[in-house]
Amino acid sequence: MWPSEAQALISLQRELAQASPALWQPPDRSIEVAACWVCFPKGVTGPGAAGDPVWAAAVLMRDGRTLQDAVVTGQAGAPYVPGLFALRAGAVMDRAVQRLAEEQDVLLLDATARDHPRGAGLALHLGAALDLPTVGVTHRPLVADGDWPEDRRGATSPLVLDGHAVGFWMRTRVHTRPLAVHPGWRIDRSTAERVVEATTRRHRTPEPLRRARHAARLARNARAELHDHEL
Repeated sequence: MWPSEAQALISLQRELAQASPALWQPPDRSIEVAACWVCFPKGVTGPGAAGDPVWAAAVLMRDGRTLQDAVVTGQAGAPYVPGLFALRAGAVMDRAVQRLAEEQDVLLLDATARDHPRGAGLALHLGAALDLPTVGVTHRPLVADGDWPEDRRGATSPLVLDGHAVGFWMRTRVHTRPLAVHPGWRIDRSTAERVVEATTRRHRTPEPLRRARHAARLARNARAELHDHEL
């Protein structure tokens, strides 16, 4: 599920874009929301390289409470290339989520889904690999475009690519830049909107993603401090 060559990934992305899995129906209870975040060494500029250290953190939350977290380290599979981020970090993110012992209802990622040159960004790809509903949440679109929504919490407006809505802007806080939300694997727009709204409170970014980002950066910083001490 995680090709090591660009052409193989491109072929897989085209297949995933055509898939039509059954949509997830949220249960009639509090849902368990996981999130995964990946980071790379400080000071790396440009696209990086294969073999760069990678830290991926996964967090599982319910009703605003962290139930579990996990951090894995690995090596980047490739430099960063727009539309091919799965080559660089997909496999290590997969391992991080699988470290969560409890079952998750839905997974949040800092990645796109249909907003992608071949219609299958990492938010879609990782969901398919894990057979887990996914929602991508990013600061900006990859290739789609659309006007911002009105300055009201919960306001949305479509992100359009080649005449099709592939995601949407969502205002999670007033007087701040909206987030780009990407319905991923087994998720439709209304469900993605509900998940993001339910997990966003005081901050602009959904809380599970914030905590996963913090955990990944803590692990990276701890490794840097250990390295400095050894020197």
